[in-house]
Amino acid sequence: MSEQSRADGAAAFVPGHVTGFFSPSPNDDPARAGSRGAGLTLSDGVRVAVRPVDGHGASRIALDGEGLSMAAVETVLEGLGVADRARVVAESDLPLGTGFGVSGAMALGTALAANRAFDRERSANALVTLAHRAEVVAGTGLGDVVAQARGGVPIRLAPGAPVHGRLDAVPDRARVEYLSLGDLSTTDVLAGDTDRLAVAGEDALSRLLDRPTLPTLLSESRRFAGETGLVTDRLADVLAAVDDAGGRASMAMLGETVFALGSGLTDAGYDVSACRICDAGAHLVARD
Repeated sequence: MSEQSRADGAAAFVPGHVTGFFSPSPNDDPARAGSRGAGLTLSDGVRVAVRPVDGHGASRIALDGEGLSMAAVETVLEGLGVADRARVVAESDLPLGTGFGVSGAMALGTALAANRAFDRERSANALVTLAHRAEVVAGTGLGDVVAQARGGVPIRLAPGAPVHGRLDAVPDRARVEYLSLGDLSTTDVLAGDTDRLAVAGEDALSRLLDRPTLPTLLSESRRFAGETGLVTDRLADVLAAVDDAGGRASMAMLGETVFALGSGLTDAGYDVSACRICDAGAHLVARD
């Protein structure tokens, strides 16, 4: 393995990911653990730059100009053997902790960029597996990384990282609006009783596979949110307003965030952010 590094580092873009519904699949092996379900990847996402730095100690990580600790990112750097000599600087279009897979994007973007910056010569599947394992161990996600690696509208048919997991997709694209009201703890939800999530998620997946379209995904996401009791009062008010305006919206898993296709939130009178479903999965980009 090469020990060389690129002085200017490397950068990657990872799309945001909104999970519509999911069924947790725990496993003692983090590479086999994950979830079945479906969601949307977004043209809004996270840009992660990694560059070599001198010195020793804990890895240095910043998101939108603020230093922070992120276990999944640190695990990825350790897995690549560069934890004591890498700086990770990320900029996100999306807020952390609100259901957009930002932590997964940070882990996957770090894997892609650090692999290039330090000439580690790992394959794409190996890097996705490294980031997926790191997310699972950190307790911050089960299916974001594999979805973000693919792009589009991924359907997670079998849980786990590449080799173990299996994906399909809805072959449609659309405008996506979103409104974030606050955060929910993914760790707390996943650490609780997940039986209800599993049953509702499996039912939703079965119905989506019978009719793999964006309207089906949205309606099944909305059904899942209601059946699992995850909808907060504030979310319920926004969802009802979109219904009254003739639109359809649902909740991002897991965050206090509403997403809609087309102009459902705007039609209901909300000031929202908008993007599109992302055509491409995570990839390296030119550094500024």
